[in-house]
Amino acid sequence: MAATKTKKATKKSTNLQPIGDRIVVEREESLDTTAGGILLPESAKDKPSRGTVIAVGNGRLLKDGTRGELQLKPGDHVLFTSYGPDEIKLGDDEFLLMREDDVLAVIE
Repeated sequence: MAATKTKKATKKSTNLQPIGDRIVVEREESLDTTAGGILLPESAKDKPSRGTVIAVGNGRLLKDGTRGELQLKPGDHVLFTSYGPDEIKLGDDEFLLMREDDVLAVIE
């Protein structure tokens, strides 16, 4: 698993509101060096499958017409599948858009 570091805590306002059971996640950054001190170029860095939930949709539409409540909330630190998310770029910021089902675990 690739080493990661968390981004500096910044208050970000996004105009990206997911619908249904989708969530918006901000991926953690990869470390620039290994544990042994070797500098890694961009092409050698693995994209971490960890991040922070930025926004959540209003829930999955159930057969009876109601909405199922999502288990995730903004601010949750999550571990997600590497094949699930779609990468979205808004200005200089990059986000991941995925279904709640693509999240494997919440990291506490």
